[in-house]
Amino acid sequence: MVDEMRKESAVTDLQDRMLEQLSKVIDPELRIDLVNLGLIYGLSMDDNVVTVTMTLTTMGCPISAVLEQMIQSSLEKLPEVDEVKINIVWEPAWSPDKMSQVARMTLGYYN
Repeated sequence: MVDEMRKESAVTDLQDRMLEQLSKVIDPELRIDLVNLGLIYGLSMDDNVVTVTMTLTTMGCPISAVLEQMIQSSLEKLPEVDEVKINIVWEPAWSPDKMSQVARMTLGYYN
């Protein structure tokens, strides 16, 4: 039981640190980080390979390759991460409702 709790704590710590790194990845067009934009849907790790499940604000986003490189660079700074894979999904579709309150206020989006 104690070992399971330690393992869960370590996983939570790593996920928190991954989210902290991703909060430093700023969308060059919107000037808000990917976490506050609500673009990150999930993080998983297997054998030191992180898979980021995310979406983009629009299909055919012209800066998707730039964002992917920024995400990889950011997460690879963590000592536990050897490789980053990015899984872009379109379901559920992104909408401004997925943004944090901070992002909404920054962009002047009020609903």
